[in-house]
Amino acid sequence: MEWELKQRTALLIVDVQQDFCSAEGQMGQYGVDLSAIDAAVDQMERLINKAHEHHVPVVFIFLSTQPATDSRAMKRWYARQGMDGEQAVALCRQDSFGAEPYRLVPAEQDYVVTKQRYSAFVGTNLELLLQQLQVETLIVAGVTTECCVDSTVRDGFMKDYEVVVVDDACAAYEQDVHQAALKILGLNFATIMQTDEVISNWNGA
Repeated sequence: MEWELKQRTALLIVDVQQDFCSAEGQMGQYGVDLSAIDAAVDQMERLINKAHEHHVPVVFIFLSTQPATDSRAMKRWYARQGMDGEQAVALCRQDSFGAEPYRLVPAEQDYVVTKQRYSAFVGTNLELLLQQLQVETLIVAGVTTECCVDSTVRDGFMKDYEVVVVDDACAAYEQDVHQAALKILGLNFATIMQTDEVISNWNGA
């Protein structure tokens, strides 16, 4: 089936922030493997530039947390894993360095949605924005594949959006986790594509 990805489509860029992506951020300080991040960000940059060229709306999704709205369930879950729950949820604190964008900064015409949970649909204005933009298809890229990308994709699909996940424009801290997440999303919720395929579609190739 031919699929015109320029029509009623939005590009979602998920959680490309210092705490998740840079060596100076929280995850970097934890010592996780960030080696897959920059290659994915390179592809996201290509998608953003091409989306601007074809007037596809770009929506940046940013985590912005504060103690008053931290998840009780999440803190308890981390505690059961032997971690300090209060510290573990203190990612991307509002107005902190960790919450700042990593390499990719929204342009004047782009949209920004802030969230406090994994999914970009929980407790945010994302769905209202997509309705106003008359969007029916979501192209999703970002970090991490198995967590905030996954949660956003599942919720988007359940809200009747068609969803594309861009394999090489997503990243996890472990390659096997990235691949497993894509396999599950592709089986149940999304079409998996590469950056070149999306751009070729936009170019009409």
